[in-house]
Amino acid sequence: MFPLRDSTPSHSIPIVNWLIIAVNVFVFLFEASLSTGELDQFINTYGVVPNRLLHNFDINQLATIMSSMFLHGGWFHLISNMWALYIFGDNIEDRLGHFGYLIFYILCGISADLSQIYMAPNANVPTIGASGAIAGVLGAYMLLFPHARIVSLVPVFLVSYVTEVSAYFYLGFWFLSQWFTGLFSLGDIAADKGGIAWWAHVGGFVAGILAVKLFEKRQNTKNYYNGN
Repeated sequence: MFPLRDSTPSHSIPIVNWLIIAVNVFVFLFEASLSTGELDQFINTYGVVPNRLLHNFDINQLATIMSSMFLHGGWFHLISNMWALYIFGDNIEDRLGHFGYLIFYILCGISADLSQIYMAPNANVPTIGASGAIAGVLGAYMLLFPHARIVSLVPVFLVSYVTEVSAYFYLGFWFLSQWFTGLFSLGDIAADKGGIAWWAHVGGFVAGILAVKLFEKRQNTKNYYNGN
């Protein structure tokens, strides 16, 4: 299923969400300007390489946990991530506040990277992308807006259908697909074949569920008095 839109209106301007999207796009356009060799070096330098981080630990390697969140491996990788962030991120920023949302997003991204490192400590392939942090946003959305409606495009063989499902169903199904695919990918992890960082998605999603209420309580106390 591919999300087209959600039914939850945002009551504030999602400045931080737009800024995160803009930074990701800007970095990708820079990547696109590099030659193949330069791009490989750039990704290897600023992506998280678990084996290198654990065995050659220094401030530069630690910084890759942050820098890797803004790198993407291709147009589809970028567009699919930014589209999901565009649909779901504004509502989470609305509930957490601008600063709270920024810290929450970064925390989920860090948790996602740490989850992938834990599952693949000897990997020499760089882990890149905003997917883990965005997974945290999805987890938060499922918890805060379980009954929201998600209009989705569902491909069935050669035909695609537009349908509407609850956020709880859509995001719960998404999480289970990441979990089971992660289990099936353990062989590829052991062989250091690279591919999609499924466990970063799982870790980011769980982090989002666990952390969002903490941020919501600090940022949205006034809403309880307003009856919102």
